[in-house]
Amino acid sequence: MSSAPRPAAPARRGRDGADTRARIEAVALELFAQKGVAGTSVRDIALGVGVSEGALYRHFASKEELARVLYLTRYGALAAEICAIDADEPELRAKLRAVVGLACGLFDAEPALFAYLLIHQHEHLGLVPDAPEANVVEAVAHLLRGAGVPPERTALASAMALGCVVQPAVFALYGRLRGPLTAQVDAIAAAVMGIAEGAMKR
Repeated sequence: MSSAPRPAAPARRGRDGADTRARIEAVALELFAQKGVAGTSVRDIALGVGVSEGALYRHFASKEELARVLYLTRYGALAAEICAIDADEPELRAKLRAVVGLACGLFDAEPALFAYLLIHQHEHLGLVPDAPEANVVEAVAHLLRGAGVPPERTALASAMALGCVVQPAVFALYGRLRGPLTAQVDAIAAAVMGIAEGAMKR
């Protein structure tokens, strides 16, 4: 029997269709974070949602498409929020604290989403646009460049800044860091500020 993905039928419109799609995405996100995409079947997702596999295929052509959509939309939304903070906050320290607060708040509110974005990034980052509004790495780099970090130092500074947020989140995921990550916002933001200041020094 062929294992090729089924062609997608038009998604149902209206409130019921949108609600079902949202439930599919929420259940898939939890399962992908827990078991990985390869370890999750379409049947697992359908059972979790309480719909038939056929109903799921009316919204997504394949499990792989669902995984890709989940990653790109959530990753893009986070990048857009970082860009909005960059535009709204006039001062670097306030920008960085707000971005760190955003990331830590996301982790505390939706650890499955944070875990999915972190664990599955290598599968999808090649599909992410370069625009800062859709790309978290580029959004952070754009913020740092605008604050005065020289272009030749931006990549390293961005990597180090992201590491200051991601690594504590990894520790929290595995129980090595207790309590809400938002309790660590000031400490993490101070570390990121130190990286930015160091990168701006000639």
